[in-house]
Amino acid sequence: MLTLRLFILQRVTALIMAPLVVGHLALMIYAIRGGLSTGAILARTQGSWPWALFYGTFVVAVSVHAAIGLRVIVGEALKFRGALLDVLSLAFCAFLLIAGLRAVLSVTML
Repeated sequence: MLTLRLFILQRVTALIMAPLVVGHLALMIYAIRGGLSTGAILARTQGSWPWALFYGTFVVAVSVHAAIGLRVIVGEALKFRGALLDVLSLAFCAFLLIAGLRAVLSVTML
């Protein structure tokens, strides 16, 4: 039953990530073609709750999605099972969440 729940959760996070990836790529193209500097981009994102929400959602979805994917790969390739596999995937998810949310906060809230 856990495998089915993780399968569904990974598909849901993929559905969340898809429009966010498209939005992020569109923003990057706009910034590059517009000749925006790093300073100009940061000036636009500082103190912006919408950007924090956009990229915060992106980070959470990616963290969960990647941790589930890595869990499957490690389980198949290294034959890890049970608690060890759970702990490793949760630790990887936590690492991605902490690193990603710190980056979002540094770009949007400082």
